[in-house]
Amino acid sequence: MAPTQPPSISGSAESGPTRRTLLKGLGLGTAGIAIGPLLAACTGGSKPSSSGGGSASKSVSVGSGSSDDVPKRAYQAVFDAFSKQSGNTVKVNTVPHNDFQNNINSYLNGSPDDVFTWFAGYRMRFYAGKGLAAPIDDVWDKIGGNFSDALAKASTGDDGKKYFVPNYNYPWGFFYRKSVWEAKGYSVPDTFDELKTLSARMKKDGLIPIGFADKDGWPAMGTFDYINMRTNGYQFHVDLCAHKESWDQQKVKDVFDNWKALLPYQDPAALGATWQEAATALGQKKTGMYLLGSFVTQQFTDKAVLADIDFFPFPSMAVEGKDAIEAPIDGLMLSKKGANNQAAKDLLAFLGTPQGQDTYASIDTSNLQTAKGSDTSKFSPLNKKCAEAIAGAKYISQFLDRDALPAMANNVVLPALQGFLKTGSIDTKGLEAQAKQLYAA
Repeated sequence: MAPTQPPSISGSAESGPTRRTLLKGLGLGTAGIAIGPLLAACTGGSKPSSSGGGSASKSVSVGSGSSDDVPKRAYQAVFDAFSKQSGNTVKVNTVPHNDFQNNINSYLNGSPDDVFTWFAGYRMRFYAGKGLAAPIDDVWDKIGGNFSDALAKASTGDDGKKYFVPNYNYPWGFFYRKSVWEAKGYSVPDTFDELKTLSARMKKDGLIPIGFADKDGWPAMGTFDYINMRTNGYQFHVDLCAHKESWDQQKVKDVFDNWKALLPYQDPAALGATWQEAATALGQKKTGMYLLGSFVTQQFTDKAVLADIDFFPFPSMAVEGKDAIEAPIDGLMLSKKGANNQAAKDLLAFLGTPQGQDTYASIDTSNLQTAKGSDTSKFSPLNKKCAEAIAGAKYISQFLDRDALPAMANNVVLPALQGFLKTGSIDTKGLEAQAKQLYAA
């Protein structure tokens, strides 16, 4: 599956500072930035045909950043199925993934489509709070029973209203080759101490215990998120990302102190390797385990190797055990311009059903449907285990670059984590000073 974290462009139209979604150059800024020519082609959403919230319009426009071949075809299948069932027409304006995200602020402040592809977490809440997205509580009245409490929470704005319909997500965790573990007699660690003990054993056996690759910067965020949630709890993760908690405090220092215990077991060449290269090392049995999103499996084109891959959640530490899971969620939102278009709301409701999500999954098999009752009969054992891990989670985090101000995540935290991997030290005062400046802006 195409990962939703990998970096993209360093430019920024989403912010005064800068940033991306996957990961580069988006921030959050003013509405006066000119819309680029590519995104300009994605504007002009159908305007409401009735100012009183009527449903006379039978046309829906969708602004989509799902430009890669597989997700593009998958969404088209959903829109075709919806049109056939409802009689409504869906016009899709697809823009290259990074351009869509880098210009999202200008797009939503201009003439957006009725519906647009986006992400849960801070980035959803920000545009909801600015009034650039319309609440869809009436849609959730119809589809709410299809989602877990964790997914409902991830779809809720700061005002308590719903703004997002989840389509799919994927978990982060440790992936490993079953045959290697069986041959060595390894067992899945349940606690952080057991993880460290297992890592020491793997190193003695001549393996790289923990596969790691941070040339692009973003993978280290997943490790930070997990150690932070396991050390301080999910709510602290959310509050730190929103800068309701200071970066310069003992709780943050504890995260890095815990991480230091793993540094001797992580791949020493991490800063020069891509996630794909680290995945290859896992496939070649050079690595004992690899912490990444389940999109890592796209690198295993040999069916025998893929069948040999297994997964376990990040072990428990001090707080909340394994109740929180890193599982970024993608889906659809309703723009302010589409607020009175009932056909647009009907499309959102359709995506929130097992039928809608199964239609998407029939094309894109690399992601996991979020709606209860979705067809999992074609899931591999690994997909089933990943799905169970998400379903059993009390909290779902969205990856630091989605839960935090993008400029903070990309321009400050990312290089700081790379520096930590190189030196084992971190300047929490510097992190906090930059956080104050960026969040104030």
